[in-house]
Amino acid sequence: MSDLAPTTAQLDPTAAAAPRTLEVVGLRKRFGATVAVDDVSFDVGTHEIVCLVGPSGCGKSTVLRTVAGLQRPDRGQVRLAGRLLDDGPAHVAPERRGIGIVFQDHALFPNLTVGANVGFGLGRRGRRATRARVDEMLELVELVGYADRYPHELSGGERQRVALARALAPEPDVLLLDEPFASLDHNLRIQVRTEVMRILRSAGTPAVFVTHDQLEALAVGDRVVVMRDGHVEQVGRPTQVFHEPVNHFVARFLGEADFVPARVQGDRVETELGSCALPAGASPVGSELVVRPDDVVFVAAGGAGADPAVVTAAEFQGAWILYELRLPSGRTVRSRRDHTVEVPVGAPVVAVLADHVVPVLVGS
Repeated sequence: MSDLAPTTAQLDPTAAAAPRTLEVVGLRKRFGATVAVDDVSFDVGTHEIVCLVGPSGCGKSTVLRTVAGLQRPDRGQVRLAGRLLDDGPAHVAPERRGIGIVFQDHALFPNLTVGANVGFGLGRRGRRATRARVDEMLELVELVGYADRYPHELSGGERQRVALARALAPEPDVLLLDEPFASLDHNLRIQVRTEVMRILRSAGTPAVFVTHDQLEALAVGDRVVVMRDGHVEQVGRPTQVFHEPVNHFVARFLGEADFVPARVQGDRVETELGSCALPAGASPVGSELVVRPDDVVFVAAGGAGADPAVVTAAEFQGAWILYELRLPSGRTVRSRRDHTVEVPVGAPVVAVLADHVVPVLVGS
């Protein structure tokens, strides 16, 4: 782990060797006195899906709109397949960029049929070629037979697939998706997301996917760009940003996380929850161990021994129960246990680290 650096290669060394389709370097955009995006850098490899994730207002959509050419950056560069799209003075118009966009609200033309919507950007191909491409896209999104329907006759998931087919029809060099599933209910969201990812993988189109949903970013992205207040905090594979967060913000934003003081002694990391092995060559950057609910286990306190922890809260979550434990030091941690492990609030317990814990020591 290292501190934030200005380039994607430093933030995520694995990205440096991959062929890059889209490159965003040092992007800055302000609106009046507000700096919406500041020194944002990342890239997208061939056939890769990169997720921009962060809280509302962190600058994700501003980055996407700038890449699309819908707004001009104050500073920085955007390159696509080696072609300069933006560097301040230079600016390629959105329709000449070779970029497809899928918006949250689908943005389908209500007065056009599904077939006409999908073929909207194919006017120069001629009628026969356009029809063939529309048929190909409808087959890809599994909507064969829907060409003559209108958007109001479709479900939310079907409209999303039509929007995706329309964006893919002109064969863009990269696809941008801005919170594409935000308007769907939870169960439909998961179903449509699975279908859309299947379609994108099948088409082989690289994509930038914007979401504020942490679990969605981890599930969808080949790599994840974590943003906060207009800055990039960390770039890496989903397993990296989740298991090796660079600071408190990333650890908390990408999942439930608690922190306990820790010290390195030889090849072990010692905490009040016990110790775990320090991997060879690891260089801890802080003095607190990241502890997630599945990292903590407990048993009923029995008689003499160390001061016990106390169960201070329990939240039933169906297959699991999430317990809050107050440690002897007064610090609290959470422990997720199987629903068959029922312990009353107020019960004394002995809490320890699970065997699987790989220590990640962070600073604030």
